[in-house]
Amino acid sequence: MSVQEIKKRVEENREHIIRFLREIVAIPSMNGELKEVGGRIIAEMSKLGFDETRFDKMGNVVGRMGNGGKVIVFDSHIDTVGIGDASEWEWDPFKGKIENGRLYARGACDEKGSTPGMVYGLAIARDLGLLEGYTAYYFGNMEEWCDGIAPNAFVEADPKVKPDFVVIGEPTKMRVYRGHKGRIELKITAFGKSAHAASHYLGDNAVYKMMAIITQIRELDRRFRLGMGSHPVQGHPSIAVTDVSARTASINAVPDQFTIYLDRRITSNEPREEVIAQIKGLIPDYLQEEIHVEELFYDQPSYTGFVFPVSKYYPAWLLDDAHPLTQAGQATLEVLWGEKRPLGTWDFSTNGTYWAGKAGIPSIGFGPGDEKTAHMQDENVPLDEVVAATEFYALLPKMLKDGSVG
Repeated sequence: MSVQEIKKRVEENREHIIRFLREIVAIPSMNGELKEVGGRIIAEMSKLGFDETRFDKMGNVVGRMGNGGKVIVFDSHIDTVGIGDASEWEWDPFKGKIENGRLYARGACDEKGSTPGMVYGLAIARDLGLLEGYTAYYFGNMEEWCDGIAPNAFVEADPKVKPDFVVIGEPTKMRVYRGHKGRIELKITAFGKSAHAASHYLGDNAVYKMMAIITQIRELDRRFRLGMGSHPVQGHPSIAVTDVSARTASINAVPDQFTIYLDRRITSNEPREEVIAQIKGLIPDYLQEEIHVEELFYDQPSYTGFVFPVSKYYPAWLLDDAHPLTQAGQATLEVLWGEKRPLGTWDFSTNGTYWAGKAGIPSIGFGPGDEKTAHMQDENVPLDEVVAATEFYALLPKMLKDGSVG
């Protein structure tokens, strides 16, 4: 086997890879609705001779190659965010368009763009004998509304799946990424007393109680940007008010309840308990009984009706640059394309919050495209990168196993 043989096989499948991507982005998979797009992916895996293809209980897609002792999972979420107002798009967001070698479509970059390379890469690796000693999985899952829940359910609902290594296909600009900040989602609720607006002084306006808290949250974020709590690789933490709600008897009444929702991005050097204590510390002593801080939970059923309640705490993670998986990723880049590329981390969050953050499974990221186009109307992925990524996914298991290509 040679690297040139991998490249030859990938090039022979170039049109199949691109056509497969165009077909799966054309299938809407918003709000975790994976049945149709999952069926299309299963059909492709079956055509390529995967040993097993199925939906799991949650409705994610699973494809398996081999029965070796080492388990490696290639993770790609195949759900997408919505499209907003369709009239604002200059092209069909699902049919997409190809321009200057890029495919513009919803999900092209985030993250259906890695699926064809993973599926075809595993098939090519098997054909060339590069999966010896491995059980390799393609895991196409739902991630957009609660990152980490799909792999959590995959591992715990299927006890035979205990990964040793994970490759996450979120966009990395064709570099190896090794972590990102985590986050915790919280809500703060102020309680007051309702009264008619004409005699509002007889009530206790819950909105007013929150005003000082919001100001302190903005000040805390300013201090983060100045360097407080900064991590040398993951960067600075952050906090933002992302939603609000008021409970009031009518528009002519004093609200008796006011809630704000927070997105708090955390680094690896910020313990969960300290983060929550920091938020609670923003509340004056005399209001401790009237303003409550709560962690949020995700317990929405998937499209199959499967429910897997989890806290909306997503740990930060960072794989050491000397770890064998990190080094194998870097070596794969160099062997394939003859150049060194700097390691990176994502700005946003991924399923790595479970794989590496909660389960402690060594994980790296590698995928085509630039995360900065994710969720935007000009979301796109370079098709040359989609094809080239197939080479990486095919070779990595061999490089991880013994660091050579024979």
